[in-house]
Amino acid sequence: MTINRRLAGGAVVGVTGLAAFGIIAVVVLIMASIIAGGWETLTWDFLTSVPKEGMTEGGIFPAIVGTMLLVIIMSIAGVPVGTITAVYLSEYASQTSLLARGIRFAVNTLAGVPAIVFGLFGLGFFVQVVGAGMDDLFSTGGELRWGQPNILWASMTMALLTLPVVIVSVEEAIKAVPAELRAASLALGATKWQTIWKIVLPNSLTGILTGGILAVSRGAGEVAPILFTGAAYFLPHLPESLSDQFMELGYHVYIMATQSTNVDATLGIQYATTLVLLLLTFLLNFSAIFLRSRVRARQVS
Repeated sequence: MTINRRLAGGAVVGVTGLAAFGIIAVVVLIMASIIAGGWETLTWDFLTSVPKEGMTEGGIFPAIVGTMLLVIIMSIAGVPVGTITAVYLSEYASQTSLLARGIRFAVNTLAGVPAIVFGLFGLGFFVQVVGAGMDDLFSTGGELRWGQPNILWASMTMALLTLPVVIVSVEEAIKAVPAELRAASLALGATKWQTIWKIVLPNSLTGILTGGILAVSRGAGEVAPILFTGAAYFLPHLPESLSDQFMELGYHVYIMATQSTNVDATLGIQYATTLVLLLLTFLLNFSAIFLRSRVRARQVS
């Protein structure tokens, strides 16, 4: 019996290890293919210059800046709302209340909605309703400024897309805070809000940062939600305000791969742009991970 158990255990370890190795091998092959295809094109001039007409020459600097702005605005809009929602669900709402159940149902539903649906919603709500309403209130002479695709509405759409990820991550981090800490704070005379602000949130800060990291990872590579809400194919200049359209790395690769008049001539640019997108995503993730580790080390000390 013991030998059979050992054999079964060894077989499980072998199968799971082989599956993990297969996943790592696929990732390595993909990265190697992208690096091999785009390494020669990836120059300093490519990173710092603007694209030229025809998109077979020039660089991707506006797309890099546009992607970073999209991620930053998306995080500013989505992470606080997701954190507040998670605090309400875990600290204030009754787990059996209809409101809490409705919120959880909405979060689970949003997590399963296809990304293209978010893009259509952003076009219909942010652009045609909110933006058009702002133009009616603030613009003069019928000027169309906010009632058109721009970086703000694209960022807000992406914030909605990543909201379920943030809510679930932060809620799990808040639940991991020991109940004894809450009880001790309340026993010393602190109010419910003071306990949340001084005890719960600081001890779950690493989980909040984890939610932000996951949101960045999800949002940086999504293309479908920004198709209709703000991304442009050829803009050889940087956005000057939140009401301007912008270039984005993922959208840039998609258009060049599907609608370019000369795909072979732009193949190196496609690989190099993909490599830059991956490196930018890794950089943002590593920065958030470094910040999270510093916060965790400070809490331990």
